Amino acid sequence: MDRSIAPDYNEIDRFDLISPQYERWANGMDVFVFDGGEQELLRIEWIFENHYLEGKSPIVNLALSSQLLEGTHSMSSAEIAEKVDFYGAFLRPEYSFDHTSLVLFTLTKHLGKVLPIVREVLQQAVFPENELQTYIRNNKHSLGISLRKNDFVARRLFNKAIFGSDPYGFAPVESDFDTLRREDLQRLYQQQLCPANCKLFVAGKIAREVMPLVRDHFDDLWGGKTMLPSRSQVAERSFLHSVDAGKLIYEEREGALQSAIRLGSLFIKRSHPDFPAVQLLNTILGGYFGSRLMTNIREDKGYTYGIGSGIGSLQHAAFFTIATEVGVEVVGPTLKEIEKEIKRLKEEPLEADELSLVKNYINGTILGSLENVFSHADKFKQVYFQGLDNSYYDYNFQVLRNSIPMDVMETANKYLDFDKMVKVIVGKY
Repeated sequence: MDRSIAPDYNEIDRFDLISPQYERWANGMDVFVFDGGEQELLRIEWIFENHYLEGKSPIVNLALSSQLLEGTHSMSSAEIAEKVDFYGAFLRPEYSFDHTSLVLFTLTKHLGKVLPIVREVLQQAVFPENELQTYIRNNKHSLGISLRKNDFVARRLFNKAIFGSDPYGFAPVESDFDTLRREDLQRLYQQQLCPANCKLFVAGKIAREVMPLVRDHFDDLWGGKTMLPSRSQVAERSFLHSVDAGKLIYEEREGALQSAIRLGSLFIKRSHPDFPAVQLLNTILGGYFGSRLMTNIREDKGYTYGIGSGIGSLQHAAFFTIATEVGVEVVGPTLKEIEKEIKRLKEEPLEADELSLVKNYINGTILGSLENVFSHADKFKQVYFQGLDNSYYDYNFQVLRNSIPMDVMETANKYLDFDKMVKVIVGKY
């Protein structure tokens, strides 16, 4: 091998994604199985769409996820943890805007031992009062600390300005935790964590005995959980424009040396045909380290250590945001430079080299993220909950490949309007 000669360079021309085997079980649960990998390792996810108790705050949903492993009729939280650890497994609840999940990592040979533990958690969780009170105290304390951080407050204000009173805009205050009641957790648990509201994702090297074991434990009504959840409040909303579109929201902090800036607006979802084009646009503007915002505001002006933009594509809505923290003396100039970079994208076609670089970066990032079968499952989930399938990635690839500088400029004019963006500043202005 002659190490003085660089390896051949080839453009990425496709993504080979693992597609799942799908079936719906008799209890109404949708099941997706991803078979791949060489290790005898499995990841199983029980994913439930979030719904909200009438007249109750979304704080109940947050608490439900956190308290799920705090005890069952026959096991304490310590016993659950000890049994899971004994078999070298890992069990954790996860919470997002749209879903509450329970995720299990386990060796295949111990699957029959750990599945009964998971079943008991999903069937017989009791939410002990002492654990709930500990949760309330800890979270009130953590929230008090977080509220001293400008970027944390800016994110809360931004979400509220975009989504208003919708659960997507919910920002808890300390008094919300005092409203938590054990009976509310139990009621939400019965209504939400039921088979008909569950999507089951199984990924790993699927040995012959794996799915029969999973089916034996979960293809029934989970101890009589038959009550279907009511339609999500979020799903009934039509997000046409930000609640406070174009508004400047300023919260002054005495003695602040830095100000947190967050601006943006409601945006199109991943299911929209233009989404690959706006992803390309976002990457150019602020979606990677070499973006225009980083080059200008960090590298050239030295106003910040970091600035970025992103698109949050949720199940029932999406938003575009730009976020940074800067010295209090350069808040105004930073906003002017952000506006300038947006205007440049709308008025000046990109150089071909810059466009090629960003295309390769996006494709390389996708390809680099496909490191194991779990990554393939994650890619599928990303599109599935938007009503899509893996064919989206072929479509995304073709849009990127065919994009020219004028396309980027047209997309910027269609979707970026600085004047209509919510602008949040926390600190000094």
